[in-house]
Amino acid sequence: MPAEWEPHIGTWLTWPRPECISFPDIYERIPPVMAKMVRALSTGEKVFINVWDSEMEDQVRKQLEKKQALNDNVEFYHHQAYEPWCRDHGPIFVKNKSNRAVINWRYNAWGNKYPPYDLDNLIPEQIAKTRGIECYDGGMVLEGGSIEVNGTGTLITTESCLLNPNRNPQLSRHQIEDQLRKMLGVSNIIWLGEGIVGDDTDGHIDDMTRFVDAHTVLTTVEENAQDINYAPLKENLKRLQKTDLNIIKLPMPEPVTFRDQRLPASYANFYIGNLVVLLPIFQQPKDELATKILGKAFPDREIVAINSTDLIWGQGSFHCLTQQEPD
Repeated sequence: MPAEWEPHIGTWLTWPRPECISFPDIYERIPPVMAKMVRALSTGEKVFINVWDSEMEDQVRKQLEKKQALNDNVEFYHHQAYEPWCRDHGPIFVKNKSNRAVINWRYNAWGNKYPPYDLDNLIPEQIAKTRGIECYDGGMVLEGGSIEVNGTGTLITTESCLLNPNRNPQLSRHQIEDQLRKMLGVSNIIWLGEGIVGDDTDGHIDDMTRFVDAHTVLTTVEENAQDINYAPLKENLKRLQKTDLNIIKLPMPEPVTFRDQRLPASYANFYIGNLVVLLPIFQQPKDELATKILGKAFPDREIVAINSTDLIWGQGSFHCLTQQEPD
């Protein structure tokens, strides 16, 4: 599995439907944010957008035109999904020297939390058919946001997610590791502990620890010892410090809440495009520091910081919404 910073043919998105359950009462605020993503990404690669049907395609085209985000790099595909989280229901692409393929992991909406999800589970197979490439059964439940790879054999994940009985209760830790090695070509698996509060995925790695090159990770830390995220993030940092990886600390934003619910706001949910890095920000002072840290980590890419306060009400941000297709 290539690293995210390696060259992309394009980025896949699943455009949210007005009927989706991810953004109750605030759906109208979401398409303008999606359009900003498309406008930034399409400067350096294709953007492939899954839509429900031709009627929805027409609506999305108008939404993109309104934000000057519709151009020749934007393509639409009629692949139906209930929810927009393409990182998790979308395909994971793998490649060797001459061929690309799709791994079709089984998707159960983060432990059967949000049925129905039967259509979402079909997306990898549909995309593989559309792109004319082989599709292989992953053999277990797995979401793209639960794994992080460096492209040279190392994978990072969390015990709270991959070992959760709501995913693969029939598989042991050893069996899960074997399947990851077999399907993704990794040899070194690093297990972190728990995720951040408010994360309904049971602790996806893409809200906490991200590779920025083959030997370096950005990892979130919480400085406030009274915050509920302090202990689990401290434990994850200790585990990373036992590896040979270079570690850059990334602050957690101040708590973001909506209707008295703590949301999984994190600067780590950035997405690496060919020319840009999409960085979620939350209209608070730490945004500037996070932008500077990402700028140093990716000196050859533009850091496009976009307010993610509305997106995070849906429990995810830019990385959760995207899935890269490697060149």
